Amino acid sequence: MENLDDLLKMAQDAQAKLMQAQEDLDRVEVEGVSGGGLVRIKATAKGRIISVEIDESLLAPSEKQMVEDLVAAAINDARGKADLAAQDAMRGATGGLQLPPGFKMPF
Repeated sequence: MENLDDLLKMAQDAQAKLMQAQEDLDRVEVEGVSGGGLVRIKATAKGRIISVEIDESLLAPSEKQMVEDLVAAAINDARGKADLAAQDAMRGATGGLQLPPGFKMPF
C-alpha cells in the first residue's frame, strides 16, 4: 500500500502548507482607500484592522456623515483586498488545487 502512504503524506503536507498560509495571512497587509485618499484603512488579509487615517479636512462637524460613509467605504475596500490576498495565499498553498466550495482544511 505504498500508494496510500504516499497519498496520506501528500495530504499531510498540503494540510501543513494550508495551516502555515493561514498563519501568514495575519502578516499580509492591505490598504483600503476612499474619498480619493481622504480616508485610508490598513488591515491584514485576515481582516484585522491595523489603522485608520482620516485627512484633517474632513474633521469639521458638518462633515460627520461624509466621514462615516468614507470610513465604511474604506473598510469595505480593505476587506475586499484582504479577501483577494487570502485567496492568492490559499491558491499558493494548495498548489493551484481547486478545493470544493465549503471544503475546510485541516480535515
